[in-house]
Amino acid sequence: MSSATYTVSGMTCGHCVGSVKSEVGKIAGVTGVDVDLATDKVTVTANESVEEARVRDAVEEAGYELVSA
Repeated sequence: MSSATYTVSGMTCGHCVGSVKSEVGKIAGVTGVDVDLATDKVTVTANESVEEARVRDAVEEAGYELVSA
């Protein structure tokens, strides 16, 4: 099991949270996505390490920006 936390900018509501969860959850091997709107943190849990670039692409597909890992 692997887990990583990222900061995402641009999220302002529950719909934003759902969009990010949905897109990041589509990444192969991801078993969980926890989004904390108050802190702009997204924690990704997966069977094995997921490349940051894949998370960045998914977050951008949802319409937001990955600021940092």
